[in-house]
Amino acid sequence: MISRFFVMQMVWLASLAAVALGFFVNHAVWWALVVLAPLCVISLLDLIQTQHSILRNYPIIGHFRFWIEAIRPEIRQYLIEDDRDPVPFSREQRALVYRRAKNAPDQLPFGTIRDVNAIGYGWISHSMAPLKLSDHDFRIAIGGKACLKPYQASVMNISGTSFGSLSSNAILALNKGAHKGGFAQNTGEGSISRYHVKGGGDLIWQIASGYFGCRTKEGRFDPDLFARAAGADQVKMIEIKLSQGAKPGHGGVLPRAKITAEIARTRLIDRTRDCVSPARHPEFSTPLELMAFISRLRELSGGKPVGLKLCVGHRFEFLALIKAMLESGVTPDFIVIDGGEGGTGAAPVELSNHVGLPLIEGLSFVHNALVGAGLRSEIRLGASGKVVSAFDFCRIHALGADYVMSARAFMFALGCVQARACHTNHCPSGVATQDPGRAQALVVSDKFKRVYTYHRNTMRALAEMLGAAGLKHPSDLKPWHLHIRAATGEVVRGDVAYTHLEPGALLSNEIDPRLKREWDRAQAQSFEPAF
Repeated sequence: MISRFFVMQMVWLASLAAVALGFFVNHAVWWALVVLAPLCVISLLDLIQTQHSILRNYPIIGHFRFWIEAIRPEIRQYLIEDDRDPVPFSREQRALVYRRAKNAPDQLPFGTIRDVNAIGYGWISHSMAPLKLSDHDFRIAIGGKACLKPYQASVMNISGTSFGSLSSNAILALNKGAHKGGFAQNTGEGSISRYHVKGGGDLIWQIASGYFGCRTKEGRFDPDLFARAAGADQVKMIEIKLSQGAKPGHGGVLPRAKITAEIARTRLIDRTRDCVSPARHPEFSTPLELMAFISRLRELSGGKPVGLKLCVGHRFEFLALIKAMLESGVTPDFIVIDGGEGGTGAAPVELSNHVGLPLIEGLSFVHNALVGAGLRSEIRLGASGKVVSAFDFCRIHALGADYVMSARAFMFALGCVQARACHTNHCPSGVATQDPGRAQALVVSDKFKRVYTYHRNTMRALAEMLGAAGLKHPSDLKPWHLHIRAATGEVVRGDVAYTHLEPGALLSNEIDPRLKREWDRAQAQSFEPAF
C-alpha cells in the first residue's frame, strides 16, 4: 500500500536530488527548486498545522480535495447536471429564459423529454375549438372599494429586487425593461433607490419590518417620509411584507460588507454594522392593528392600492386576518403569496429547506379561504415563486392567482448563471453584487432589452396556451383546466387535487372539520390561537 506521505516523500527526494545534481552536474538543475522548494514548505506547514486533519495525514496532495470541492458546483453545473435537475432551477428552465430573452428560437424538436407518466406531471387541457389571440398584453385591475387610484397591472411583474442585494446596474436594467414592456418592478425591502426611479418603470414599493426609506433613527415607521415617497407618480402600489419564502419568520440581512454609502443613504441606515430587519413589524401586533395600518398607508399614499406579501405558516393566523377584515371592514387591495421553496434572498439552510408552505399549497389555501369568507372578489391575489414558462403561469392562475411576480426568471434574463454566490458579493455575472468592477460587467443598454424581450415572449407563449384551451385571458383559467398525475397513477383534475370551498362556506361552517378547527382557533384580536 502506498504511504499517505508518498507525495511529500517524493517531493523531498526530488528536492535533494536537484540540489545534489546542481552542485555536481549542472547548476541549471536548480531551476527545478522554483517549484519543489515551495512544495517542501507547504508540506512542513501541513504537518505542523492543527486545523485540518486531512492535510496532516496527506501533506500537499490533501489540498486537491479542497480545490476540487471549491469548484464542485461549477463541475456539476457544466458537466454533470441533467437538463431537468431542479437546483433550484433546472438547465431546461434557465435555457428557456435565456432563449426568450435573446429572442432566439425556443421550439422543442422530436417531442418532450419529460416522463408524462411520472407522479406530479401536469398539463392544461386543450379545446377542440381553439382561439387565436391577437393581443398578449394581459392586464388586471388592482384596487378595492377603498382604493382611489387602482392600477392596471400586467399579469407578470418583477418580484422584490432590492438595491443592496442586487447591483445598481441590475436594478436599472430591470426597471428600464419594465418601462419598455409596460409592467411593474417591486422594489424589495431595500426602499426606492435612484436606480429604481431612473429607468422610468412602474414601481411597487415594498415596506418591510425595517421600514427602509421611511424610518426614524430608532427604526420605527415615519409617516411623513412615507407620504413624500409614496406620492410619486411612479409608485403605483404599496406592499407590506410580513414574510418571504426564502426565510419566513426571519428578518432580512444585508451584510456590512455589501453596504455602501449610497445604500445607507437609500435605506436610512448605519453602514458600520450589518443591516438586520426585525422578524416582525413593530407598528402592529394584532390582525386588527394590521388592518388599521393598511388603512393608514392607503390614506398617506393618496389612495393607492395597499396589500400584503406573506408565506403561509400557521393557517389559523391567516384566518385571523380574514376575521379582522370582516370585523373592521378594511381589506387589503391585494395579497401576494410567496412559496416556502425560497427566492432571491440568501437564508439560513433550515429556514430555506424546512419552513413555510410551498407556493401551490399556500396559494390554494389563501384563495379558498378568501372564497369561503366571501372576500375573494374584493382582493386580488398574486403569486411569487418559481415561475418561468407559460405552463407555470397557467398552473398558478388555474389555482387562484390573478397575477404573478417573478424575480429569479428576470435575473436569468439579465445573465444570472445560478452560481448561488449572491451572499458573497462575488456574483460572476454582476447581478447580485456591490463590487463596482463586477457590476460594470452588466451592460444596462443590452440587458434591459433582454428583460423586456423575455417578458414579451413569455406573454406570447401564454397567449398561445390560452388560445389552445379556448380561453381569452388568464382569469378564465379554472382548477378543472389543470390535470395532474397522482401517486396512484391516475389523472386527477385541479379541483379534485386541491381544496375547494364554496362561497361563504367559512361563515356558514360548512367546511371540513380540520379547517373548522383552524377557523375556530383564529381571532381578530390576536395572532395567538384562541385555544
